[in-house]
Amino acid sequence: MKSVLIIGLGRFGSHIARKLNAMGHEVMAVDSNEDRINSVLPFTTSAQIGDSTNRAFLESLGVDSFDSCIVAIGDNFQNSLETAYLLKDLGAKHVVARASSGVQEKFLLRNGADQVVYPEKQLAAWIAIRCTSEHILDYIELEGDYSIYELSIPDNWLGKTVAQLDIRKKHGINILGIRKDGRLNLNVMPESLLNRGDSILVLGPDAALQKVFKI
Repeated sequence: MKSVLIIGLGRFGSHIARKLNAMGHEVMAVDSNEDRINSVLPFTTSAQIGDSTNRAFLESLGVDSFDSCIVAIGDNFQNSLETAYLLKDLGAKHVVARASSGVQEKFLLRNGADQVVYPEKQLAAWIAIRCTSEHILDYIELEGDYSIYELSIPDNWLGKTVAQLDIRKKHGINILGIRKDGRLNLNVMPESLLNRGDSILVLGPDAALQKVFKI
């Protein structure tokens, strides 16, 4: 179980709070708006109304005791930047901050953020990829031009085993898992058979994935 401080409870921050709560982690939420605080109370361990650009207020939270601090402020970049800087200056172990542009990302990384998330850009990429083929069920972009896709089984693969396809040797693509009847099995063997209605989780270079699956 981790302890996480979330600052900024708009839609992005409140969704993070709900997800962390569902995963069993301890969540402390901070926002300057009382209504937003009240809306997430059922999903947090504690919550406080306050100004995250106020050093004394942040210091009172004991930010160095949290495993991660998430700056989810989306409507005021100046406040987001100041908050990230103060968190790191006060000894926060790991600061994650939200950006809405590449310029903001660079400023945040230079001023206290250990990691920057870019929801709009990531969502746009996810939608673009999903729209390119009806066979794509999910998509995760990784570093170094690699990605993970979940795809329905191509017709010409049906009834074949992983060994028969041999896509790792031919294309540098790894089959990480096979989903059958809604259950993902990560114990993929050479003799694992691919059937209609299944989906596969694959990892590989973007260029190879796009070629093999006609993305």
